[in-house]
Amino acid sequence: VQRGDVVAEIAPGGGYYTRILSQTVGAEGKVYALMPAFFANRPGGLDGINAIAERYGNVEVVVVEGYDTLSLPKPVDLVWITENYHDLANGNVAATNSWAYGALEPGGIYFVEDHAAPGTGLSATSTLHRIDPVAVRDQVTEAGFVLEAESDVLRNPADPHDASPRDFGGVSDKFALRFRKPR
Repeated sequence: VQRGDVVAEIAPGGGYYTRILSQTVGAEGKVYALMPAFFANRPGGLDGINAIAERYGNVEVVVVEGYDTLSLPKPVDLVWITENYHDLANGNVAATNSWAYGALEPGGIYFVEDHAAPGTGLSATSTLHRIDPVAVRDQVTEAGFVLEAESDVLRNPADPHDASPRDFGGVSDKFALRFRKPR
């Protein structure tokens, strides 16, 4: 993430990374906080992210019904999703990945970080709120992206992978993947 970048953050939740992204891109940049409609429709569902947008000024909250119809004013440099890709995989993740591809500038980055469920494919997405990193690689590259890098810095080999991260008594095993849209 660079100063001046335009970022689309998918499902930012309480905005932890929204703050970091906003400060990193600076006043010259922009962060679109793409809030799912089901979350936004909860009482107070947008309070936290709206407070961040008001405080930082370069954050714009966008309520999303579906990514297949979402249009941003201009292409972005980065599409960012942390610990929510597994939720997208419970729906039309191909439409989301296709949207991300179309939303990015040529050469743009699609960053995915989530809770790992090695060897499970998509079977743990709704039950354990985890996903197999191989399934993510397959789905995202199918949309036309190239896997550029992966990191094991968030790995936790002590995680038994048999409980939801919310129920697991420690820090979950996570993976981080950086994809690039070809130029």
